[in-house]
Amino acid sequence: MSVREKASRDASLWMIRLQENPEDAGVRRRFESWLRDSVNAAAWAETERMSEAIGEAEPRHADRWEPFLAARARSDETVDGEGIARGPLPRRDIRGGTTAGRGPFTRRKRRVKLHHVGAVAAFSIFLVVLGPYLLRAMQADYMTGTAELRTISLEDDSTVTLAPDSAVSVSFTKDERLVHLLAGEAFFEVNPDSQRPFRVAGDDVRVTAVGTSFSVRQGDDQAGVGVAQGVVRVNGIGAWQGTETLTIGETMLVVDGGGIVRAKVPVSQIAAWRHHQLIAEDQPLEEVVGYLRHYFAGAIIVTSEELVRQPVTGVFTLDDPVRALRGIARSQHARVRQITPWLLVMSAS
Repeated sequence: MSVREKASRDASLWMIRLQENPEDAGVRRRFESWLRDSVNAAAWAETERMSEAIGEAEPRHADRWEPFLAARARSDETVDGEGIARGPLPRRDIRGGTTAGRGPFTRRKRRVKLHHVGAVAAFSIFLVVLGPYLLRAMQADYMTGTAELRTISLEDDSTVTLAPDSAVSVSFTKDERLVHLLAGEAFFEVNPDSQRPFRVAGDDVRVTAVGTSFSVRQGDDQAGVGVAQGVVRVNGIGAWQGTETLTIGETMLVVDGGGIVRAKVPVSQIAAWRHHQLIAEDQPLEEVVGYLRHYFAGAIIVTSEELVRQPVTGVFTLDDPVRALRGIARSQHARVRQITPWLLVMSAS
């Protein structure tokens, strides 16, 4: 282990010790002594940036699921006659052992407020971790979890293969076969039926096919379609309101703001995730890492704003997301630290 790697590991351990023992003067003195070393100080600054990034992370689709879950929790809003805080919890000054706007915590105050803080923290974790999952579970007929692929046979003998963290609902009538892509990405192999068109609807596009194989991806700020066989018609139902026709090997991306990007690629690159591959060609690192997050049962944090904008090109295996992330880091002369089995941090070298 190098000096920098040891400092990074120690910084993480110091953050845990200081949060667990905020009033221990001896722990703070040893921490201040450790911090005087310039390598340690740099490692601590990076660890603090990582902590801030985790704390400020915006849960996906929070505007849609927070009101629902908050309504369910209103009956628990008071404990011993006091209301649970509605804003973010005060941030503790680790070095000083105080909280902004208040004096130092006494043991009595800590005992009185502990159950209140615990209730807020537990509910916050519940919202961040389970909120999006519960929303999808209530709406979906089929869904997948982290690193899970699933193939579903529909009643018309068409098949749907779901990528990780994806969800669909299915509605078949005598006139139409409709699949709603609620989240993630799916690959469709459609059984021809001229009397009942097969349609896939996302937030931004509606895709119509007669007999073909194609993929549809719905992200937070963009949607994508790729054709492996046959022909599909794509209609915009979001910011983009146009119509495009795609044939074999063609892809289309609808980006935030309503623009579209068309391309021609080898058919093997359409929904390459089915073969456990991530293929990137001049894609922003942030986008590539975002895709890897669906295969890692934990959090991946990139600490450098400059790094997330760098282009990435390569083929990476999705069977081992940690190895894939390290490969991406090497291509950018960056490094990856595995803080715990559930936390990876990428930073500039």
